[in-house]
Amino acid sequence: MLNRTIAPGFKQVEGISLIKPGHIQFNNGCNLFHFNSGDQELVRIEWIFGNLRFDPANPLLNIAVNAMLTEGTETLSAAEIADRIDYYGAFLQVDYGYDNSTVTLYSLNKHLDKTLPVLHDILNNSVFPEKEIETFKMTQQQKLQIGLQKNDVQARRKFNKALYGDTIYGYGAELADYKKLNQLNMQAHFKQMYQPSNCTIMVAGRVDAAMLNLMGDTFEANWKNNQSKADTTQPPLQPATEKFYFVEKADALQSAIRMGRPTINRTHPDFPAVQVLNTVLGGYFGSRLMANIREDKGYTYGIGSAMTSLKQSGSIFIATEVGADVCRAALTEIEKEVNLLKTELVPEEELALVKNFMLGSLLGSLENVMSHADKFKNIYFSGLGYDYYDYYIETIKSITSEKILQLANQYLDYDNFYKVVAGKY
Repeated sequence: MLNRTIAPGFKQVEGISLIKPGHIQFNNGCNLFHFNSGDQELVRIEWIFGNLRFDPANPLLNIAVNAMLTEGTETLSAAEIADRIDYYGAFLQVDYGYDNSTVTLYSLNKHLDKTLPVLHDILNNSVFPEKEIETFKMTQQQKLQIGLQKNDVQARRKFNKALYGDTIYGYGAELADYKKLNQLNMQAHFKQMYQPSNCTIMVAGRVDAAMLNLMGDTFEANWKNNQSKADTTQPPLQPATEKFYFVEKADALQSAIRMGRPTINRTHPDFPAVQVLNTVLGGYFGSRLMANIREDKGYTYGIGSAMTSLKQSGSIFIATEVGADVCRAALTEIEKEVNLLKTELVPEEELALVKNFMLGSLLGSLENVMSHADKFKNIYFSGLGYDYYDYYIETIKSITSEKILQLANQYLDYDNFYKVVAGKY
């Protein structure tokens, strides 16, 4: 019988075994990657499109067109689309990201012959009805007005604008921007962006030859490119020269703090090592920022740091909300923790804990075939291969305190951080 009073033995993660995809390139230019695993007769199919070049004159087009894809086609209303998907126990969602926009279908395999034609219709014949556009504008403007009352929203918008300027990464919607949306410009944007040569399809779940043939019949022969090629290039990033921003809220009980700087993305050799540095600083519940500013000082319920990896850039940032009366003190403690990493070696015991946390998180994130597909997307859209994950694991296992110290001096320059405070200061 298992003796539960004795802790399980410790085993270090030596490597991970990732499910690798099959690949089909359709004659229309669309790439399809498929991951077959699992006993359930269920698949997740993602149609991933590169966002078109950011247009400052109509900055909401990428976001709005993606959000309204399911609001009607030439033959189906929004309600009819929803009814057809629901009837077959399927689920449909659209998601916007800075670099790509995605349409995702979860469906039982036995109903794909009914659900895929609905997706084909959406990706070819969306019409963006005027009535639905007006409803979208009204609801989104209301959401924006509510969002702008929140300090963390204000801090995030200011921070992104400071790092990236008037680009797709730095943009924050304004109420007036919604007035620029109309049926004509949304349809033109849709025709240029949602075409097979600008699409990558990811299929994960129970995949067989019949299913792939059905995908080919629906999205190869019957899905054609338009004359206008999708322009997915983006304007150069425009970091601001001003480093400190204060959004005053005289009645604020809490102040939102966001600070950081543009840095490397996943394609840089230092990225996994800087992720270790970030985890020590604020990347998990036992991090230094949490231990000091939450557990010791009691200034906040939560504080963390994170790294982003985008197509054109990356960033490292710290975010929290603290009591308005201790905002300056919290900033002082954040600076102290950053500078400690630049001057003192991380103790071996602490570094070992962080390594185990990161390797365990990697293993824990591979819970099903869909998460394997997600891992592939990380490297595919970064132009990397599967050896990235071998390099990632080896970097974590072998990194030393001396290397952490060197990286902290290279990447954590507190004086050059962009700093935003929304609330009281």
